[in-house]
Amino acid sequence: MNARTGNPSFGAQAVMFAGTAIVMLGNYYGYDSIAPVAEQLSRELHYSDTQIGTLNAIYSLPNIFLVLVGGVLVDRFSARAMVLATTALCLVGAIVTALGVHFTVMALGRLLFGIGSETLVVAVTVALAQWFTGRYFALLFALNLSLARLGSYLADRSPSFAGELYARGWQPPLWLAVAFAAASFAGALIYFYVDRREAPRGTLTLPPPPDRVDWRHLLTFRSEYWLLVAVCVSFYSVIFPFRSTFAIKYLQEAQGYTLDQASTLNSYVFLAAVFATPAFGFLLDRIGRNALMLAAGAALLPLSFLVLGMVSGGAALSTALLGVSFSFLPAVLWPTVVRYAPPEHLGTAYGLMTTLQNGGLFVANLAAGYINDVSGASAANPAGYAPMLWFFGLLSVTAFVCTLLLWLRDHGNARPPPATAAAS
Repeated sequence: MNARTGNPSFGAQAVMFAGTAIVMLGNYYGYDSIAPVAEQLSRELHYSDTQIGTLNAIYSLPNIFLVLVGGVLVDRFSARAMVLATTALCLVGAIVTALGVHFTVMALGRLLFGIGSETLVVAVTVALAQWFTGRYFALLFALNLSLARLGSYLADRSPSFAGELYARGWQPPLWLAVAFAAASFAGALIYFYVDRREAPRGTLTLPPPPDRVDWRHLLTFRSEYWLLVAVCVSFYSVIFPFRSTFAIKYLQEAQGYTLDQASTLNSYVFLAAVFATPAFGFLLDRIGRNALMLAAGAALLPLSFLVLGMVSGGAALSTALLGVSFSFLPAVLWPTVVRYAPPEHLGTAYGLMTTLQNGGLFVANLAAGYINDVSGASAANPAGYAPMLWFFGLLSVTAFVCTLLLWLRDHGNARPPPATAAAS
């Protein structure tokens, strides 16, 4: 293990943080660019809900197999190299998606975007750990995550600020997503430059990765890590397939909202995360209690679907509950990984978690689309959306139960683990 010779300068840290923030903002805009055009794809290109779900499911498909490899590559070849390579691939994928007059072409673009995107997220996570592990790591991680949520918010708000593009059909909004992907690549270039300059100085926190990857260490991860993975998979299998694929279309067809109204309401989930995620990250830094905080965040998720399905006019309240949960739980979830994984295998640990998360996203997107098609969900049959709400509601309960099991496991440990990544 190489000894540190100091800390990166404040200026270098600020440039690095800005670069990775731009990377994440552009990347998340690209992922969430499908939901605002979902109804137009259905109306103008006659896509079924299964096909619309496939556009986000196929994003996740390669990452069931590749993100773990990507995490290992981050450990082996450095975070900066993988950030640059994957943002370039995401840009190519966004361009192909925008060119996709035929479904197979659009699906290919989303596939390419997905191959790059999730490994990119792993690489950025490791990069932040290398540069900022310390007393305020959870806060800085949450700030970066909040800027990623800003990308999602902007994607949902795009029918308002880019209404002229949507008025011209489904394709121009996807070219706007290409512009955000290009900005993401520019941010990667900024991070690559400052990290390449800083790494030889020995100021980064984590030691260099081992010369040889030993896959057997995956079997030695603590049971708490696997519970954390279960929370991650079930939670994100609700959040992204619902809010990033079907929510806007659901609000239009089942609740009677216009596209602008539905996308604006849906965007509040991400807007809340922009501001609240850093606050929860700061709270985690101050008080710890990771598992208990995870349980508190997860509890709001099934409640949001109960309100949406059972309360007349409850879409706004449901959105508020989901927004708080989406701000709370991720701010605690990702920094908690470092409590249960050794630093030299951090990329692999994040990669494994993201691999399984993407398996959940792939299945949930296809399942929700299939459920809607079988149930005949449409503007003419709003009740057909009820089975989809039950599906996501039950997944939400699963996430909450897993957080309780993790809290019981942590509570039963003789020695309390460190509060955040700072002590790992």
